[in-house]
Amino acid sequence: MFTTDFPRPVRVSRRLAAGLAAALTATLGLSACTPAGSSDDQITVVVGLYPFQYVAEQIAGDRATVTNLTVPGAEPHDLELTPQQVGAVAEADLVIYLAGLQPAVDEAVDQGQPAHALNVSTVVDLLTLADESTAPQDPDETVGHDDHDHAAGLGDHDPHVWLDPIRMPTIAQAVADQLIGLDPDGTAFYQAQTETLESQFADLDQNYRDGLSSCQRQTFVTSHAAFGYLAARYDLTQVPIAGLSPDAEPSPSRIAEIHRLIDQYDVTTIFFETLASPAMAETIADDLGLTTAVLDPIEGLSDQSQADDYPGLMAANLAALRLANGCA
Repeated sequence: MFTTDFPRPVRVSRRLAAGLAAALTATLGLSACTPAGSSDDQITVVVGLYPFQYVAEQIAGDRATVTNLTVPGAEPHDLELTPQQVGAVAEADLVIYLAGLQPAVDEAVDQGQPAHALNVSTVVDLLTLADESTAPQDPDETVGHDDHDHAAGLGDHDPHVWLDPIRMPTIAQAVADQLIGLDPDGTAFYQAQTETLESQFADLDQNYRDGLSSCQRQTFVTSHAAFGYLAARYDLTQVPIAGLSPDAEPSPSRIAEIHRLIDQYDVTTIFFETLASPAMAETIADDLGLTTAVLDPIEGLSDQSQADDYPGLMAANLAALRLANGCA
């Protein structure tokens, strides 16, 4: 997690936030959050985490600069913002985020009042844990209900909507609509880019349907409950060790229940992810003589990522599921 001597901002106006950013830049010689080489007349888009960055960049092309508040390798749920980033949110032409997922971003949007803000949860339905294909668990455990900030902000709603290729076109069109409103001259360009992106999502969906159509098992175990959308869309059953927060600690009774479910569903692989500790997954796998593999929730990129973009990571996830579940 990025740390600084500055305290986390409490209640700052948009003008004050921008002033803080400008002062910090001038004093410390920092470059602005806008990527190098961008021009002053370009649209500035600020996003909370990588999946929204990918969508915005694919649609906007070189007509906008896109800045991700979560740096590569960082855990987005735990994001804290620097004064410079708070100023970038306030001065952005468009902010794309999912309210409740990253409280620091929510606070910056509320205080900075950027010109336009797209809360993804307002344009696409979020699943609740009751909607998802999650294996039965210890009645004393409630996967996803913990005291972690982002879980508290979302209640029992799962934020990992980007793992469903069928929902992603709705998000893409909402981003395109925002960009068109800001830059009407680019309407034809944005629409063409959006159509190309929607075709990409359709191809991913078909690949998943084909790739998971004939498997020895439909159940998979993962380190936290990030894959409910994927499970619900492709008739799989997710068994999460922890809840919606990747750093939540499962109780002894939950671990015992995981052991029972692994035996019941003949699971061969425990999945972990690149941005969170694999310790618990590795411990359970060692105890039961199982293998481990990466299943990426695609919350961000890192040096350990299996691919360097969203389509590549989705393809890597499909390959990992096919191998673990014995798909023909």
